[in-house]
Amino acid sequence: MASKASKPLAELTLRGIVLGGVITLLFTAANVYLGLKVGLTFATSIPAAVISMAVLRYLPGSNILENNIVQTIASAAGTIASIIFVLPGLIMIGWWQGFPYVTTAAITALGGALGVFFSVPLRRALVIDSDLPYPEGRAAAEVLQVGSDSRAGAEESAKGLRALVWSSLASAGFAILTQTKLVAAEAATWFRAGAGATGIAGGLSFALLGVGHLVGISVGLAQLVGLITGWWVLLPILTANQPMAIGSSGEVEVWANTVFRADVRFFGAGVIGVAAIWALIRIAGPVVGGIRSAFAASRARHGGEVLAIEERDMPIGVVIGGSLAMLLPIAWLLWSVITGGPLAGATALLLGGALVFVVVVGLLVAAVCGYMAGLIGSSNSPVSAIGILAVLAASLMLAGLFGRDNDADTTQALIAYALIVTGVVFGVATIANDNLQDLKTGQLVGATPWKQQLALVIGVVFGSLIIPPVLDLLNTAFGFAGAPGAGPNALSAPQAGLISALAKGVLGGDLNWPMLGYGALAGVGFVALDELLGKRGLVRLPPLAVGIGIYLPMAVILPVVIGAVLGWYYDRWADRRQDPELAKRIGVLTATGMIVGDSLWGVAFAGVVAGSGSDSPLALVGADFTPFALGGGVVLFAGLTVLLYRQAMAGLR
Repeated sequence: MASKASKPLAELTLRGIVLGGVITLLFTAANVYLGLKVGLTFATSIPAAVISMAVLRYLPGSNILENNIVQTIASAAGTIASIIFVLPGLIMIGWWQGFPYVTTAAITALGGALGVFFSVPLRRALVIDSDLPYPEGRAAAEVLQVGSDSRAGAEESAKGLRALVWSSLASAGFAILTQTKLVAAEAATWFRAGAGATGIAGGLSFALLGVGHLVGISVGLAQLVGLITGWWVLLPILTANQPMAIGSSGEVEVWANTVFRADVRFFGAGVIGVAAIWALIRIAGPVVGGIRSAFAASRARHGGEVLAIEERDMPIGVVIGGSLAMLLPIAWLLWSVITGGPLAGATALLLGGALVFVVVVGLLVAAVCGYMAGLIGSSNSPVSAIGILAVLAASLMLAGLFGRDNDADTTQALIAYALIVTGVVFGVATIANDNLQDLKTGQLVGATPWKQQLALVIGVVFGSLIIPPVLDLLNTAFGFAGAPGAGPNALSAPQAGLISALAKGVLGGDLNWPMLGYGALAGVGFVALDELLGKRGLVRLPPLAVGIGIYLPMAVILPVVIGAVLGWYYDRWADRRQDPELAKRIGVLTATGMIVGDSLWGVAFAGVVAGSGSDSPLALVGADFTPFALGGGVVLFAGLTVLLYRQAMAGLR
């Protein structure tokens, strides 16, 4: 009995890898659709942990460490999918007509694997020797601990899984009804405001509502401030300065959205840029100190210190060798972009500059994103802002090497090159953002770090395999706003649109610098406001979230704000329960189900559209039914929302 008791628990198992891979494939597909539709993705660690516990508890020998490996693999679904914030830009500029499988998967996998390697040396500094809260890492650890080896834990896992499944079915069912046109997908009205124009619009989307619950009240209110600034302050002023002969409400909508895309979103980009730079300034000192601490710990280990299992990272030789090994296929990937094109004459210069850029900027963003994940959580960490800064830096580097007076083919090739280099760096940023959060979970449950680090590489591979076909399917079915030949139902792909526009503007010389500059000045003001609120102990308004609220369409932001308010009320209710943390976790799983059901149906519907060749293959009624669809949709949406939250509360009173 003693020998059995001392036997280490199974951790990195084949069945855990398979289960983690299946969850990764599903959640990655959902996140790709959600990110292209609304510019946001959701964290997958906690729902993956719940699913893992609900499935593996029926198999012999399952344990907390095996469940932890499953959630580590699946957490890649919430992060590696963020590559869609960059790659659709290659379609938008006309460089790609589809997503070549090998190239798309390689950009995703190579950047992600490099992100794992770059973040390994930071674990001791930012996880062990740090008081960073790691909110999502701690929450995932608590879920695993509660669900481990107890009947109560099994019951909680079953209850959480039920909440996830029912909210998924409800959100998918409502999304299906919107495609039949029996209920509306959006409620909107547009009107003149003095000499200008504006409106009120909100998507009837459970995915957006769930996102709002997960991001919380602080981010939700910040996005509301951004919405008010962009749509109800800036837009009326800017449309008044660009008057149009207006007749119907539909023409007001076109007028308002045209000015929004041309000017307001670049104002929001300026706010986002300043917010990202401020985040880098704030954490520069702690990151440098953390790296020093990591090297000091490495020297101590080489001095003969015996490490516990919980302290065993990938050997530093493997980290360095793996990082260098990744640079070889990255070089091949970049060479394949250059060869035979207008940039072929500068191959050596471009390859050398890009590899140095990937290493230097990649190491910086790995440290920055790891620290931000520890400070505010992976979901709230501004990785999209990192992508914006990275593409600006890459574009400015190329502009410095080649200038801006190039022919159209050379300019397009330079833009594409900047986007692909940014894609690799973005992969580093997103996975480093996730890796340290997972390692915090592992530290709390007694996992082996190197096994988690290997598991995340496996998750990156799984995610990289599914992303290209999902992107190709969505591009074929819907297209992307701003891309050649995009249809009326094109996905907005907001970050990809902004990042490609920034690269195009820097290298083509036609960037909307005035609005970027005004946005940057406003960003300074929002940073100051957030710091003042923090010093007063009030609810903070993260400037990055304000910038996103300005940049994204109102139909996306408004339901997110409503979801944040609903989540806040739910959490206040949960605080009065006998087990507040359990109640909050059920709420989180309900919100996650809203996202998963809506998003997975979106991917399935893309297949229906691609197969049928019709934009509305499920439509049962025509435009004459629109007023009834709007009223019925609002009532049904509100009713289902109430039912889902009441179900989450059931049994927790």
